[in-house]
Amino acid sequence: MSQTVQRAITIIESLATEPRTLGEVADLLGVHRSTALRLLQTLEASGFARRLGDGRHAVGTRLIEIAQQTLETLDLRPLAAPHLRRLHATCGHTLHLAQLIGDEVLYIDKLESSDGVRMYSRVGRPAAPHASGVGKAILSQLPRERADRLLDAAEPLTAHTAASLTDRAALAVEIAATAQRGWTVDDGEFEDFINCVAAPIRNSTGEIVAAISITSLRVIAPLDELRALVPDLLDTARAIAHELG
Repeated sequence: MSQTVQRAITIIESLATEPRTLGEVADLLGVHRSTALRLLQTLEASGFARRLGDGRHAVGTRLIEIAQQTLETLDLRPLAAPHLRRLHATCGHTLHLAQLIGDEVLYIDKLESSDGVRMYSRVGRPAAPHASGVGKAILSQLPRERADRLLDAAEPLTAHTAASLTDRAALAVEIAATAQRGWTVDDGEFEDFINCVAAPIRNSTGEIVAAISITSLRVIAPLDELRALVPDLLDTARAIAHELG
């Protein structure tokens, strides 16, 4: 990859996290401030970065526009939307819709909890395949070779909490159990104070394409309460699959 392109990507990813000063961008890239300034000016001219009033630089509106356009091209999202809203009206918890795209499981839609508590997850970000309900739900329905590719792409399997399954053999046992019952749980495996139940979604050819989850803080809804919502979760997953043909 071109060094200039790589540097531009690094800048955009950094600005997406938080606004940065020119000096911070230069330090991040390991270049002189004049080089960083030229890159930022190019990104600003294209709308991918913008200068704030305090002199720092942030993500530009063009990037936001492209991200929204990309989401709108995902056929699954608009088809699933009314079913997600219906489930949300029933349970009130945070809902995630994640799609298998290449060798990643990406969040493509999210309905926040009606109690106003916001989760770390964001639309457009990948879900840890080994440490998320949606990830394990999708893994459970994939052919072994494809599932291994997803896990290989995620290596090393990070221990986000003490409950994260980072051993392939232990994860295989969990995935097999998920495949048998048709749904799975995230029992504090990515953040120890959060749990969820999740189910896979297939398309018209029977291919696994996505997953849906109901997520909550433990103090609001412990796992047993979420398990009671599994019938509604499965009904929603089937309804979305029906929309796909």
